[in-house]
Amino acid sequence: MSTSTDPIADLLSRIRNAQMARHESVSVPHSKMKLGLVKVLYEEGYIGPYRVTDLESGRKQIQMTLRFIGKHQGLISGLVRQSRPGRRVYIGYSDIKPVRSGMGITILSTPKGILTDRQAREEKVGGELLCRVW
Repeated sequence: MSTSTDPIADLLSRIRNAQMARHESVSVPHSKMKLGLVKVLYEEGYIGPYRVTDLESGRKQIQMTLRFIGKHQGLISGLVRQSRPGRRVYIGYSDIKPVRSGMGITILSTPKGILTDRQAREEKVGGELLCRVW
């Protein structure tokens, strides 16, 4: 297993690639940050059920089910990483703009955990802009 310098971008790429290849599910190495992201994607309806499994090597992985519209089109049409290790992007709750006129979500890492743009505005908390999904 190779280690990625940007595990969040790796997670998003695996989801994007699996969806384009029309795979029913995808697995990624476990971390608290990735699990928080997957939880938000599940709660917002972008992916199906997920579970954390233990591997024989003692490590954990997150297995998630992908959702599709019909047989060919993935439910997620866009998945863009915003903040990255070389250029962190932070935003206050009042500066969070809707994604695609409210048809998408922004996912932030805040002091209150991983939240969507809507939740961050309700909680009046800003944070690191992780990604946008539509």
